[in-house]
Amino acid sequence: QVQLVESGGGSVQIGGSLTLSCVASGYPGSARAMGWFRQAPGKEREPVASIMIKGGRTYYADSVKGRFTISQDNAKITLYLQMNNLKPDDSAIYYCAADLGAASGRDYGFAGALFSYWGQGTQVTVSS
Repeated sequence: QVQLVESGGGSVQIGGSLTLSCVASGYPGSARAMGWFRQAPGKEREPVASIMIKGGRTYYADSVKGRFTISQDNAKITLYLQMNNLKPDDSAIYYCAADLGAASGRDYGFAGALFSYWGQGTQVTVSS
């Protein structure tokens, strides 16, 4: 069973930093891509950043470029999102997602990947 477990969320002041982690397990072989998405109250889920497993190419939403960095460990088991200079608009539930090469019915296309498997999310709150 595919499992994606996020951690690292919390409350931070404007301009602060947080690092989110996502531990992946339960699927054979490698994912094609991993990503972070977020959803604020009353808004649609939106992509934040993604990384292609082969080659390591990264993609970012315009709103986070220059402030957020997506990375993975060498074993490609843990995904990270380093978030700096946080703003109130960054407040949301952040979800880790994986493209395993098959649709699940809960699919979101971003940067050439189809993200079909999702974690439960971790809350990030940025306040003054």
